[in-house]
Amino acid sequence: MKLPWLTPVLDQNGPLISVHLDTTRTDPQAAGELEARWAQLRSRLGAEGASQILLTQIEDTVLSPSPLGGRHGRSLFASDTEILVDRVLPVPPLQESAHRGEFPTLLPLLRLIPFAVSQLLIVVDRAGADLHLRSPENPSISNSSNGLGEDATVEGGHDVLHKASLGGGAQHGWRADNYEARVEDSWERNADAVAGTVEKILRERQVDIVMLSGDVRAIGLLRDALGRETRERLIEVQGGSRGVALDRGPFREELRLATDEFIAARQQELAERFRESQARDGASVGGAAEVWQALSRGQVEELVFVTGHEPAGIEELLRGALATDAAISALQEDADGIPEGVGALLRWRDETTPSNSIGSMSGDARRE
Repeated sequence: MKLPWLTPVLDQNGPLISVHLDTTRTDPQAAGELEARWAQLRSRLGAEGASQILLTQIEDTVLSPSPLGGRHGRSLFASDTEILVDRVLPVPPLQESAHRGEFPTLLPLLRLIPFAVSQLLIVVDRAGADLHLRSPENPSISNSSNGLGEDATVEGGHDVLHKASLGGGAQHGWRADNYEARVEDSWERNADAVAGTVEKILRERQVDIVMLSGDVRAIGLLRDALGRETRERLIEVQGGSRGVALDRGPFREELRLATDEFIAARQQELAERFRESQARDGASVGGAAEVWQALSRGQVEELVFVTGHEPAGIEELLRGALATDAAISALQEDADGIPEGVGALLRWRDETTPSNSIGSMSGDARRE
């Protein structure tokens, strides 16, 4: 993942304040617990030299209720005079922290990269669809502005929607057949209108996962109206209805399960991609020293680290990746073939690039 929105933090001279906080409010006690935990972090930052005026601004920000339901978090970076970045997180940080120092503390935020998933949820009926866009910077799928403007709802405009018995005997059969044909035509035209809007959104925006729910017949018609590439991306979710709250229990759980499965599959793909790169000459390097050498030469296309197994200098490596416009990815479990918990997929290599052979990387006793 590329992270250009962190540029204001990297371009700012220290000291810098970094706050990573669990802002979940799932029960009546949560607000008080959040205030108590923040008070401890605020005291720590004050002891490290942060101004009380700025700390009050941060407090007003992190204690303000978020429209995001369920478990979530917040990461915030500030200079001594202003808040530079304020990010709502789709999941809480693995460990809360607050620090003031020369450099920002990036790891608690970047460990959550796997959960930064952009989604388009399409809820269809035979008249049209409701579209809900969820982006990493606004993780709420049920209480966001969608970012889609008037496209948040698509009405096909063809309102002959319901089949009915006309009665009157066999002589009216042609009338019934004609009416049902008009109904089918309306459904198909409405599906075409929804498909056109969906394809436009996918062309203009980077969407990781496309979920589809709603009326069974309308789902089939929309699938037929979409292009092949979009059809292959669709993940069907049971239980959605237009005009019904998305955050009700069963449907919310279906959305969560679909998202979790997508994240797990993407994590597996990343691990496999790195392992496969080890078999190609120079496609990747592993180990802290090798990754730093590649970063210093601008060779890194994507830095990959393993959560919980990062080397001691991971913060410096993360800053180096961001400074050279490299992507950053995190694996949530230990992965074979990533020495010292960090590796890099390369843009290019030459004869001075360390070998990507696992046996030649840092920690190999034969090389040492």
